[in-house]
Amino acid sequence: MTKVPTQVDGRNAKSTDPSTWSTYSEASTSTVGNGLGFALGHRFACLDLDGCVSPDGSLSELAQRVLADNPDAWVELSVSGTGLHVWGLMDEQPGRMLPGLEVYSQGRFIALGTTYRRGGLHPLTVPEMVAA
Repeated sequence: MTKVPTQVDGRNAKSTDPSTWSTYSEASTSTVGNGLGFALGHRFACLDLDGCVSPDGSLSELAQRVLADNPDAWVELSVSGTGLHVWGLMDEQPGRMLPGLEVYSQGRFIALGTTYRRGGLHPLTVPEMVAA
């Protein structure tokens, strides 16, 4: 499956151009593209952990730490089934690629997966063991 942001009219969307985005209502009823995605900005942020979920469902040490440091955050299993997206709030800043963890709060499109843990939108914490 591709994770290209697509407008409901079939044209490519841009993660940095709000004029190419759709509302949830428009996107969720569209037959164009593969699933739903979310363009980050306006304090909406995502901690993206790739390859942190083993086939048996166990989590990497880093994933366990990120979830423990963000106990009230909404978490989803990525489209691949091997990663996690931790959703929350953060001041807009350039994306950062840290060991095992990507931190995004603007100009990024995240393909939506399935709910892993229900929660809310709270300020996100990047674990010190990674941020340093």
